[in-house]
Amino acid sequence: MKKPILPLRLATVGALMLIAAACQSAPPANTNAASLWQKIEAQNADTGCDRDSQCHTIAVGAKACGGPERYIAWSDRAQDGAKLKQLVAQHAAARAEEDKRSHMLSNCMMAVDAGAVCRAGHCVQNSN
Repeated sequence: MKKPILPLRLATVGALMLIAAACQSAPPANTNAASLWQKIEAQNADTGCDRDSQCHTIAVGAKACGGPERYIAWSDRAQDGAKLKQLVAQHAAARAEEDKRSHMLSNCMMAVDAGAVCRAGHCVQNSN
């Protein structure tokens, strides 16, 4: 005797409809996080360097299941990093709140800090 597959299909369709509704009702992007990101980019606009020791990385953003979204390179030749660190912390808190409010899920993969090096007079993330 074959088992009816109609209940399974209905359950699948119902689950997909719930997911679609959740995606459509998600709140708009947090303007606070977006404006903080713009401030981070402005603060970190000068990544000039003369040597590798002037280059550093900093974790930015926040994944829904914890940890940073990625790392960016910055130079201590142009700044001491205090303001950048403050902005990055505020941005991470805003992103975490945004994820919590919108019930965001994450791939939970750990972002890797490859370090930073001075290439062509600018700090960049190490690709090795």
